[in-house]
Amino acid sequence: MRGRGTPGRLRKVRVTVLIGPEAPGDRALIEEIAGAELARLSASGQVLAADDAPALRSLLAAPAEAFVVLPGPQAAARELMTGPGPHAARTVWLDLRHTGPARVADGAAHIHGRGMDGLAWALRHAVYRTRHPARRVPYGEHPDQWADLRLPVDPRRAGAEPPVAVLVHGGFWRSVWGADLMDAAAVDLAGRGFSVWNLEYRRPDAHGWAATTSDVAAGLAAASAGSGPLVVLGHSAGGTLALRAAADAPGRVALAVSLAGVLDLAEGDRRRMGNGAVAMALGGHVAGVPDVYAQASPIERLPLGVRQLIVQGAGDETDFVDMGRRHARAAGEEAVLLERPGGHFDVIDPGSAIWQAMIEEIFRLLS
Repeated sequence: MRGRGTPGRLRKVRVTVLIGPEAPGDRALIEEIAGAELARLSASGQVLAADDAPALRSLLAAPAEAFVVLPGPQAAARELMTGPGPHAARTVWLDLRHTGPARVADGAAHIHGRGMDGLAWALRHAVYRTRHPARRVPYGEHPDQWADLRLPVDPRRAGAEPPVAVLVHGGFWRSVWGADLMDAAAVDLAGRGFSVWNLEYRRPDAHGWAATTSDVAAGLAAASAGSGPLVVLGHSAGGTLALRAAADAPGRVALAVSLAGVLDLAEGDRRRMGNGAVAMALGGHVAGVPDVYAQASPIERLPLGVRQLIVQGAGDETDFVDMGRRHARAAGEEAVLLERPGGHFDVIDPGSAIWQAMIEEIFRLLS
């Protein structure tokens, strides 16, 4: 994913990658990934290793714009994750393994369970949160009930009542994926005059489907307090949540955008998409909990009573392409299908042609 942000001159960001004691991963490969990703983000950095927890603490106290830290398994090193430190708000902690969510200091971030690919995501998050800071807005008491709010970069472009974009990330509803997936999209939309709410929510693998859907509804309600038109955009599994939330709040949403969404949950279950992710999220297979599927599946909720833009990369997995086409056909005049060359992550990449086409279509539909 190219993840290019808003056009224009980008402020240089320097990221220090720290490898904690006994952290898994080949250092040469870590340096290779970091070098390539930072260059692509027009950023720079270095990779340093610490032999023990005191050395890691010392490195964390050194001047730096942003840190990505692989803490490793040692308890003494992991204790540093909760310490305030001088750069806590500029630190992304990366556990390559599926450790589960970890408690980190206020302002810090934690990414886990994405393997070595998680390093690229951690670097992107570190660069975007440093270059384009967001304000953390809680909409509930749970640690996962928040949104990163980015106001329009140029208020003159936004007008008196800027449009509001609510972003709902995907990841097959599993907790290893989070709102950082939508950082590039959030930055780009803020640069185009939107007030952007990048929504985090409780995932059903840890909290159940009802918690997930109620969180998205609550986040949408919080974002709709303004007077500008509201657009909700959901990627992949987030497309399900975005369109379902729009259907549950008639009159609140001006446009619902599915970005390679899972739009037919019954078929998604029958086809075992995401290694059974649909049944995991909804609490059972469609035959066992048909009412939950009927309430949750966008294609079953038609007509939604909301204008929809169905964005789909033609090079995505064929099940996603199939669902996008069938949903748009069934929705009739409620939906516009935008299918262009591209893969599953191109639809949230501001550097892609399909993203640019989507932006033009959003403004057309809002006019």
